[in-house]
Amino acid sequence: QVQLVESGGGLVQAGGSLRLSCEVSGGTFSSYVLGWFRQAPGKEREYVAAISWFPYNTYYTSSVKGRFTISRDNAKNTVYLQMNSLKFEDTAVYYCNAAVWGNDYWGQGTQVTVSS
Repeated sequence: QVQLVESGGGLVQAGGSLRLSCEVSGGTFSSYVLGWFRQAPGKEREYVAAISWFPYNTYYTSSVKGRFTISRDNAKNTVYLQMNSLKFEDTAVYYCNAAVWGNDYWGQGTQVTVSS
């Protein structure tokens, strides 16, 4: 059974930084494509960033490019999202995703609130 547990959310002022972590248990971590999504109140869940298996290509939605960095530590079965220069519109519940062979697994989400 694959489980994802996010941590690191919280309240931060605009311009500040947070680092989200997501520990994945079950399956073969190195084979997963890992991603972060977010859902703001009243809006649909949207893609934020992703990182592939080796050679670990990274992808970002345009609104976070240059501010957010996704990374993975295969030894710790953990994917990270470093968020800098946070804006009010980054406020959302952030979800970790692991995908392999057509299967998607999700964490429970962690709240990020950016005060203006």
